[in-house]
Amino acid sequence: MTIAAYVRVSSKRQKDDSQRAEIQKWMDSNSIDAKQVEWYADKETGTKMERPEFQRLQADIFHGKVKCVILWKLDRLSRRLKDGVTTLADWAERGLKIVVVTQQLEFNGAVGRTLAALLMGLSEIEWEYRKERQQAGIAVAKKKGVYKGRKPGTTKSKPQRAKELRDKGLNPVEIATALGVSERTVFRYLDKEAA
Repeated sequence: MTIAAYVRVSSKRQKDDSQRAEIQKWMDSNSIDAKQVEWYADKETGTKMERPEFQRLQADIFHGKVKCVILWKLDRLSRRLKDGVTTLADWAERGLKIVVVTQQLEFNGAVGRTLAALLMGLSEIEWEYRKERQQAGIAVAKKKGVYKGRKPGTTKSKPQRAKELRDKGLNPVEIATALGVSERTVFRYLDKEAA
Protein backbone atom coordinates (compact mmCIF):
# COMPACT_ATOMS: atom_id res chain seq x y z
CA MET A 1 0.00 0.00 0.00
CA THR A 2 1.30 3.47 -0.86
CA ILE A 3 -1.85 5.63 -1.00
CA ALA A 4 -4.21 6.42 1.87
CA ALA A 5 -7.69 7.86 1.27
CA TYR A 6 -9.04 9.50 4.43
CA VAL A 7 -12.70 10.47 4.86
CA ARG A 8 -14.48 11.79 7.94
CA VAL A 9 -18.01 12.74 8.91
CA SER A 10 -18.87 14.28 12.27
CA SER A 11 -21.51 11.85 13.52
CA LYS A 12 -22.63 8.26 13.17
CA ARG A 13 -25.84 9.37 11.42
CA GLN A 14 -23.91 10.97 8.55
CA LYS A 15 -22.63 9.15 5.47
CA ASP A 16 -19.30 9.62 3.71
CA ASP A 17 -20.56 8.45 0.28
CA SER A 18 -20.08 11.82 -1.42
CA GLN A 19 -16.52 12.14 -0.09
CA ARG A 20 -15.67 8.64 -1.28
CA ALA A 21 -17.19 9.32 -4.71
CA GLU A 22 -15.14 12.51 -5.21
CA ILE A 23 -11.91 10.82 -4.11
CA GLN A 24 -12.64 7.83 -6.35
CA LYS A 25 -13.30 10.16 -9.28
CA TRP A 26 -9.94 11.86 -8.69
CA MET A 27 -8.16 8.49 -8.43
CA ASP A 28 -9.82 7.26 -11.64
CA SER A 29 -8.76 10.43 -13.50
CA ASN A 30 -5.19 9.89 -12.26
CA SER A 31 -5.17 6.17 -13.19
CA ILE A 32 -4.61 5.02 -9.62
CA ASP A 33 -5.09 1.29 -9.14
CA ALA A 34 -7.58 0.50 -6.34
CA LYS A 35 -5.16 -2.18 -5.06
CA GLN A 36 -2.71 0.59 -4.10
CA VAL A 37 -5.28 2.37 -1.92
CA GLU A 38 -6.21 1.83 1.72
CA TRP A 39 -9.37 3.62 2.94
CA TYR A 40 -9.62 5.16 6.40
CA ALA A 41 -13.06 6.40 7.51
CA ASP A 42 -13.98 8.08 10.78
CA LYS A 43 -17.35 9.10 12.16
CA GLU A 44 -15.99 11.52 14.72
CA THR A 45 -15.76 15.26 15.26
CA GLY A 46 -12.88 17.07 13.61
CA THR A 47 -12.17 19.02 16.78
CA LYS A 48 -10.25 16.13 18.31
CA MET A 49 -7.43 14.07 16.87
CA GLU A 50 -8.11 10.86 18.85
CA ARG A 51 -10.13 9.20 16.10
CA PRO A 52 -9.70 5.44 15.53
CA GLU A 53 -9.14 5.46 11.78
CA PHE A 54 -7.00 8.59 11.91
CA GLN A 55 -4.81 6.90 14.53
CA ARG A 56 -4.53 3.84 12.27
CA LEU A 57 -3.53 6.13 9.38
CA GLN A 58 -0.90 7.82 11.56
CA ALA A 59 0.52 4.43 12.55
CA ASP A 60 0.73 3.34 8.90
CA ILE A 61 2.47 6.61 8.00
CA PHE A 62 4.91 6.14 10.91
CA HIS A 63 5.72 2.62 9.69
CA GLY A 64 6.39 3.86 6.16
CA LYS A 65 3.40 2.14 4.53
CA VAL A 66 1.93 5.38 3.13
CA LYS A 67 3.52 7.72 0.56
CA CYS A 68 0.44 9.79 -0.36
CA VAL A 69 -2.66 10.90 1.58
CA ILE A 70 -5.81 11.89 -0.29
CA LEU A 71 -8.42 14.02 1.46
CA TRP A 72 -11.82 15.15 0.19
CA LYS A 73 -11.44 18.55 1.85
CA LEU A 74 -8.76 19.90 4.18
CA ASP A 75 -11.15 20.28 7.13
CA ARG A 76 -11.68 16.49 7.12
CA LEU A 77 -8.21 16.30 8.67
CA SER A 78 -8.97 18.69 11.53
CA ARG A 79 -11.23 21.57 12.54
CA ARG A 80 -8.47 23.04 14.69
CA LEU A 81 -5.70 25.09 13.11
CA LYS A 82 -2.94 23.96 15.47
CA ASP A 83 -3.73 20.24 15.10
CA GLY A 84 -4.13 20.44 11.33
CA VAL A 85 -0.94 22.41 10.73
CA THR A 86 1.06 20.18 13.10
CA THR A 87 -0.16 17.06 11.30
CA LEU A 88 0.48 18.50 7.84
CA ALA A 89 3.97 19.67 8.87
CA ASP A 90 4.77 16.21 10.23
CA TRP A 91 3.52 14.55 7.04
CA ALA A 92 5.49 16.97 4.85
CA GLU A 93 8.67 16.31 6.84
CA ARG A 94 8.16 12.60 6.22
CA GLY A 95 8.01 13.32 2.48
CA LEU A 96 4.32 12.52 2.04
CA LYS A 97 2.36 13.92 -0.85
CA ILE A 98 -0.96 15.36 0.36
CA VAL A 99 -3.82 15.78 -2.13
CA VAL A 100 -7.06 17.63 -1.40
CA VAL A 101 -9.40 16.76 -4.25
CA THR A 102 -12.27 19.27 -3.92
CA GLN A 103 -9.89 22.18 -3.46
CA GLN A 104 -7.58 20.88 -6.22
CA LEU A 105 -4.50 21.19 -4.04
CA GLU A 106 -1.34 19.19 -3.63
CA PHE A 107 0.92 19.91 -0.69
CA ASN A 108 4.59 19.25 -0.53
CA GLY A 109 7.45 21.59 0.28
CA ALA A 110 7.43 24.95 2.07
CA VAL A 111 4.85 26.65 -0.18
CA GLY A 112 2.43 23.75 0.25
CA ARG A 113 2.80 23.82 4.04
CA THR A 114 2.19 27.59 4.13
CA LEU A 115 -0.90 27.33 1.94
CA ALA A 116 -2.19 24.45 4.05
CA ALA A 117 -1.77 26.52 7.24
CA LEU A 118 -3.76 29.37 5.68
CA LEU A 119 -6.57 27.06 4.58
CA MET A 120 -6.68 25.32 7.98
CA GLY A 121 -7.02 28.75 9.63
CA LEU A 122 -9.89 29.71 7.35
CA SER A 123 -11.58 26.38 8.07
CA GLU A 124 -11.36 26.96 11.83
CA ILE A 125 -12.78 30.50 11.44
CA GLU A 126 -15.72 29.15 9.40
CA TRP A 127 -16.40 26.48 12.04
CA GLU A 128 -16.38 29.09 14.85
CA TYR A 129 -18.74 31.37 12.88
CA ARG A 130 -21.14 28.48 12.34
CA LYS A 131 -21.21 27.77 16.10
CA GLU A 132 -21.86 31.47 16.80
CA ARG A 133 -24.72 31.57 14.25
CA GLN A 134 -26.25 28.46 15.79
CA GLN A 135 -26.06 29.91 19.31
CA ALA A 136 -27.56 33.21 18.09
CA GLY A 137 -30.40 31.32 16.38
CA ILE A 138 -31.13 29.34 19.54
CA ALA A 139 -31.17 32.56 21.62
CA VAL A 140 -33.70 34.17 19.24
CA ALA A 141 -35.85 31.02 19.20
CA LYS A 142 -35.82 30.92 23.01
CA LYS A 143 -36.98 34.57 23.18
CA LYS A 144 -39.83 33.76 20.80
CA GLY A 145 -40.72 30.71 22.87
CA VAL A 146 -40.12 28.37 19.95
CA TYR A 147 -37.01 26.61 21.27
CA LYS A 148 -37.21 25.01 24.65
CA GLY A 149 -34.36 22.50 24.36
CA ARG A 150 -34.61 18.90 25.39
CA LYS A 151 -37.30 18.17 27.97
CA PRO A 152 -35.92 17.43 31.44
CA GLY A 153 -35.54 13.74 32.04
CA THR A 154 -35.18 12.81 28.37
CA THR A 155 -32.00 11.18 27.17
CA LYS A 156 -30.25 10.83 23.86
CA SER A 157 -29.63 7.16 24.53
CA LYS A 158 -30.65 4.60 27.16
CA PRO A 159 -28.78 4.94 30.48
CA GLN A 160 -29.34 1.22 31.14
CA ARG A 161 -27.38 0.40 27.97
CA ALA A 162 -24.38 2.36 29.31
CA LYS A 163 -24.40 0.16 32.43
CA GLU A 164 -24.65 -3.00 30.33
CA LEU A 165 -21.66 -1.96 28.23
CA ARG A 166 -19.66 -1.07 31.35
CA ASP A 167 -20.46 -4.50 32.81
CA LYS A 168 -19.12 -6.07 29.60
CA GLY A 169 -15.79 -4.34 30.25
CA LEU A 170 -16.01 -1.27 28.00
CA ASN A 171 -14.45 1.96 29.26
CA PRO A 172 -16.31 5.32 29.18
CA VAL A 173 -14.74 6.37 25.85
CA GLU A 174 -15.82 3.12 24.18
CA ILE A 175 -19.31 3.39 25.71
CA ALA A 176 -19.63 6.98 24.46
CA THR A 177 -18.65 5.89 20.95
CA ALA A 178 -21.07 2.95 21.01
CA LEU A 179 -23.99 5.09 22.18
CA GLY A 180 -23.15 8.18 20.13
CA VAL A 181 -22.99 10.44 23.19
CA SER A 182 -20.24 12.37 25.01
CA GLU A 183 -18.11 10.90 27.79
CA ARG A 184 -19.73 13.38 30.17
CA THR A 185 -23.13 11.94 29.29
CA VAL A 186 -21.84 8.40 29.91
CA PHE A 187 -20.66 9.40 33.40
CA ARG A 188 -24.05 11.02 34.06
CA TYR A 189 -25.84 7.83 32.94
CA LEU A 190 -23.60 5.67 35.13
CA ASP A 191 -24.08 8.00 38.13
CA LYS A 192 -27.85 7.81 37.58
CA GLU A 193 -27.63 4.00 37.54
CA ALA A 194 -25.55 3.99 40.73
CA ALA A 195 -28.11 6.21 42.48
